[in-house]
Amino acid sequence: MAEQQTIPVVDLCEYTQGDPAARAAFVQKIGDSLKGCGFVAIEGHGVDTELLYENYDLFKAFFALETETKRRYEDTAGGRQRGYTSFGVEHAKDSKKADLKEFWHVGRELATDHPIYGRIPANVWPEEVSALREKALALYDAMEASAIVMLKAISLYLGKDENFLPDMIQDGNSIIRIIHYPVCDGFDEPGVMRAAAHEDINLITLLPEATHSGLELLEKDGTWLAIPSLKGQMIVDSGDMLARITNNVLPSTTHRVVNPQGEVTDRYSMPFFVHPHPDQVLEVLESCLAPGEEPKSAPITAEEFLFERLREIGLK
Repeated sequence: MAEQQTIPVVDLCEYTQGDPAARAAFVQKIGDSLKGCGFVAIEGHGVDTELLYENYDLFKAFFALETETKRRYEDTAGGRQRGYTSFGVEHAKDSKKADLKEFWHVGRELATDHPIYGRIPANVWPEEVSALREKALALYDAMEASAIVMLKAISLYLGKDENFLPDMIQDGNSIIRIIHYPVCDGFDEPGVMRAAAHEDINLITLLPEATHSGLELLEKDGTWLAIPSLKGQMIVDSGDMLARITNNVLPSTTHRVVNPQGEVTDRYSMPFFVHPHPDQVLEVLESCLAPGEEPKSAPITAEEFLFERLREIGLK
């Protein structure tokens, strides 16, 4: 029997190709799922599976390089916002123990005459894997296109114009994080895992199918729910920025990546963290406030909020 998804599943084609009734139903389903558990599984997301696995193969080649070679692409002074981050550097906000992972960041490419050129870090490309730049940027564009459609539906769910959230991410600091969780000696150390319990910083995260399962979300009753990685599905969750502007109507849900059981293998995943423009002010929407309710947080720019969180997790 095929493995079944444990969280609600929606088909993005219902929004892009459906009639008005189908579109309205999709808006309700994706919004209710994010409101209920902070997560939803998306089918028909439009990101080409072949392109995804071409990127996995290229990054596997990079992560297989010698540690000294990989560290040539690590920008510690810049907060590791682009390029390589070494194994054992990042930790969850409330954890003192490092996660069992290494990763690479790919962001937006800006022309030198762009108004915010220099404020969004420039990408770094490893000369040892020459095809990586073209394929990674193609995947970035595909992921962002899919994210824009999802954000249109979420905007409508929040009672806003369809382009409200997509406009926020125009020229935003979105990134793909290509993560390698290696087989290592840290699995048996108490309290150490591939990714300790955390919430995402950004608006929403798109997680195309990982090479193996391992993702779990924290349910309201305090138990952990495994979310399998299934072919053709993309897992989407709401981050702290979306929770902030909705006054927690769409909450940022705690999740983790657990250590493997049984046969131990490497795991690769490629979350796409959707970020607003650096100058976008994150303030609570009036449509998300009940009569007499006060905002739970003060306005802050996306850039200020990002830097605050990067310091908390050891990257800046």
